[in-house]
Amino acid sequence: MKRIGVIGSAQSVRGFGALGMDVFETQDGAEAAGIIRRLAHNDYAVIYITEWLFEQCGAEIEKYTDQLQPAIIPIPGVFGNTGIGMELVSRSVERAVGSDILSNE
Repeated sequence: MKRIGVIGSAQSVRGFGALGMDVFETQDGAEAAGIIRRLAHNDYAVIYITEWLFEQCGAEIEKYTDQLQPAIIPIPGVFGNTGIGMELVSRSVERAVGSDILSNE
């Protein structure tokens, strides 16, 4: 059975455990990259990671960009939103439809 993991600071991810997701508490980019690697090889279909850590783990996340699983999805943390999640959604939509649907031009 496929699983869902959530990586981030304790304050940002603890609540996800109540929803049945596996929670991995860290604020260290290198440790988060190691967790991503481990989860990717252990039947995790979706990995949510706070935006701040997502930016710290770019090289590791890039390895899984063209793979169907795991889907690595940035989420805002309790320390604020960096905008990377919305930027990635916008890029994905632009790639899928051939234009930026959020642009005013």
